[in-house]
Amino acid sequence: MADLFTDDTDAAVDARSNAPLADLLRPATLDDVVGQDHLTGPDGPIGRMVAAGKLASIIFWGPPGTGKTTIARLLADAVGLRFVAISAVFSGVADLKKAFAEARQMAGAGKPTLLFVDEIHRFNRAQQDSFLPYVEDGTVTLVGATTENPSFELNSALLSRAQVLILNRLDAEALDTLLTRAEAHEGRPLPLSDAARDALVASADGDGRFLLNQAETLFSVKLSEPLDPAGLADMLHRRVPVYDKDREGHYNLISALHKAMRGSDPQASLYYLARMLVAGEEPLYVLRRITRFASEDIGLADPQALVQCLAAKDAYTFLGSPEGELAIAQACLYCATAPKSNAAYKAQKSAWKSAKDTGSLMPPKNILNAPTRLMKDVGYGKGYTYDHEEENAFSGDNYWPEEMEAQEFYAPSPRGFEAKIAQRLEFWNKLRAEREE
Repeated sequence: MADLFTDDTDAAVDARSNAPLADLLRPATLDDVVGQDHLTGPDGPIGRMVAAGKLASIIFWGPPGTGKTTIARLLADAVGLRFVAISAVFSGVADLKKAFAEARQMAGAGKPTLLFVDEIHRFNRAQQDSFLPYVEDGTVTLVGATTENPSFELNSALLSRAQVLILNRLDAEALDTLLTRAEAHEGRPLPLSDAARDALVASADGDGRFLLNQAETLFSVKLSEPLDPAGLADMLHRRVPVYDKDREGHYNLISALHKAMRGSDPQASLYYLARMLVAGEEPLYVLRRITRFASEDIGLADPQALVQCLAAKDAYTFLGSPEGELAIAQACLYCATAPKSNAAYKAQKSAWKSAKDTGSLMPPKNILNAPTRLMKDVGYGKGYTYDHEEENAFSGDNYWPEEMEAQEFYAPSPRGFEAKIAQRLEFWNKLRAEREE
């Protein structure tokens, strides 16, 4: 028996020693968690729950590698709950039923359960609904983790019973703390120059787990001298940016691009364009959004903006990627630096609303064609003035239905080409007023 006990202990020690560095460095208490002080600090929601000794059901929303699983496990320890973890990627209805049955049995024995559900957004609507009765009657305290916006991915009934807590991507200070802990654990510094260390932190993109995995790789190799940034790049694979084309990251970045262009910031506009294209977004999708911007936020303040976008489409179609992406960048910069006006956009919305409200009002007869004798007899085309034969090529006729007052949908801005349009409209309005006197 003693030999068997020794062997089991040795096996456990071996398993522990072979664990990834990220697991070996998991925080032992909530105070050890880095980068989430707004949640775990004394005044944060988690800090207050632990102080009260009672947890509400929680949805953790945040990027990968920010500590969602770790915090859930530490929460259970802090308030004395039994910790059970399942993953929505690998679990189905049978697993949920088993977890709920065990939780109910343990609750009867005075040991309540914290049920941690990783990637909870991957459960379908019916599976999410199955949590509700067990959350309501206190069988489980649910802690779900998701990288996706809960507003879009989780049932409203489930959200109403849980508190959504947002975890931040780890900043440079938090990531540097993780590297310092890794060096202390290994008993030696990372084989990196100061510049390469900074580059390693930047490459993690806020993901602590990724950073520690990269550090583990660096500790495993024997180097004659510390790596510089170029040497680091050669040794480690470049991390693919976190970006799901059909998820919130997609919409966040396209929104950021649109607003940076609207704010006339070409530098930020180019940055968000690069973020999407580097992450693998379809270039023509981005260009379609920039083209829409050219009409919505520039319009006639600079009519060439739309021309630039369409030319970029032709160039990209002709050249392909990556050469054609320069044309997309040119269109982006043109739009960001062009004078801005949403006058055409507002005019379209107002005109569309008016058209729906007024139904099928007949245009005035004087501007209707009269291809038949009958139509001429009833007054079609009667009194029409041919503008080209008038002074200033302007007749000042009324073109609105008789039952409708003249409307003003389009009000040009005083910027760019629209300033000239405003002058023309003012001149024509003056002529129209003189002819009505």
